[in-house]
Amino acid sequence: MNHIAVIGGGTMGRGIAYTAALVGFKVTLQDISEQALEKAREYIENLLNRSAAKGYIQAEQEAEAKKNLFYTTQLQEAVSKTDLVIEAALEIMELKISIFKQLDELAPAHAILATNTSTMSPTEIAAATGRPEQCIAMHFFNPVHRMKLIEIIRGLDTSDATVEVVKQVAEKLGKVSVEVNEFPGFVTSRMNCLIGNEAMNMLMEGVASAEDIDKALKYGLNHPMGPLELADLVGLDSRLRNMEYLYQQLGEKYRPSPLLVKYVKAGRLGKKSGRGFYQY
Repeated sequence: MNHIAVIGGGTMGRGIAYTAALVGFKVTLQDISEQALEKAREYIENLLNRSAAKGYIQAEQEAEAKKNLFYTTQLQEAVSKTDLVIEAALEIMELKISIFKQLDELAPAHAILATNTSTMSPTEIAAATGRPEQCIAMHFFNPVHRMKLIEIIRGLDTSDATVEVVKQVAEKLGKVSVEVNEFPGFVTSRMNCLIGNEAMNMLMEGVASAEDIDKALKYGLNHPMGPLELADLVGLDSRLRNMEYLYQQLGEKYRPSPLLVKYVKAGRLGKKSGRGFYQY
């Protein structure tokens, strides 16, 4: 494993690209939008500069990581010589299937195709390819460079060899990995969505303020971040897509909070829009 292609220059894609380049992988970050790609480049270079200035990384690591990074809007250019592709597009099944069909045609025969989905079926995504044994889910967490976990989810046909290679990649990235049998929402998203949805319902019902709900979970249950803060960080539109998928797959207990639906309709998407459950 020498070269990783990351598809999607949003929050997760740029975080994965940064982390992989820092530990020595050659990384090509691809996005169809020039603007999104430029924002990703700016974010990564600023993060490298800040990390070096604060002593988290050495100047030599910063320089090497920048040399390891390449940016393109062309999918074929991104994946033609890659060993591992990590798709980090929106949580829309049709979009992921479309991307994997293209990846199957364009990536080398030996390449592993991974999706960063937080809820969706790697089996269904892999079925769009001619190499389902080389398809898998790698669920990273935001912010990628700080969060230690990767959930590794094998699809129905994922081979043991593919799982082992991906575990080795996770270790090189400095992450702890857990292997999860495929089921909607895996481990963390099922729990996070339930907790966050209940927090939203409590806020809607007037049980407590957003600040006090978050404070209660941080100091009473030792959560590092409150569920409403976390939803704002993830993006309320992303959380709503996750909830809608889990509601469709797992039933009533995952019905999205009416407050979440209302906020998304109002354009209150969290940190990325400047307003969610908090003002930014």
